[in-house]
Amino acid sequence: MKNGTTNVLIVGVGGQGVLLASEILTEVAKESGLDAKKSEVHGMSQRGGIVTSHIRFGEEVMSPLIPSREANVILAFELAEALRWVGDLHPDGNIIINEQKIIPTITTTGKFFYPEKVVDKIKTLVPGAIVVDAYQIAMDLGNSRLVNTILLGVLSLSLEIEEETWLKVIERMAPKGTGELNKKAFMAGREVK
Repeated sequence: MKNGTTNVLIVGVGGQGVLLASEILTEVAKESGLDAKKSEVHGMSQRGGIVTSHIRFGEEVMSPLIPSREANVILAFELAEALRWVGDLHPDGNIIINEQKIIPTITTTGKFFYPEKVVDKIKTLVPGAIVVDAYQIAMDLGNSRLVNTILLGVLSLSLEIEEETWLKVIERMAPKGTGELNKKAFMAGREVK
């Protein structure tokens, strides 16, 4: 973490909750007394396009954009997006991957192919990569929309931020009526081995 700044890159596709996850992480950092900045790209997110969010926090953060190859953690909500962005990881960083595939409709043209053996390829580059079936955990909890909170739970294990701070922010920022379920999902993420 250069100059005490932590860089987290969250990547996925539209509808997976990338933006809410980045807002929660930013608020958690601020609640912990840190300076935090974020930036998002979500041009075609409403049509299942790529969504990325840069979150940086520390004592003083000058820019919201993570420099190339400086991400301490990449939180990938989708397999192909994990592969697309793994090159932005710092050599000492790690990647947390949701092993869910969301195959874009453009593959039906036959001109584009969904990559194969994504986890194997990433583990060749990042042997310590953490692979999580967050979608299945979410379904076991009764709501597929909990993937983002589960992944934040996994991420929380690599950050020095109090569990109570996470839970307080999740309660405040979760969609109306889902605070308890999202806190349960967060804790399920913290139990992933």
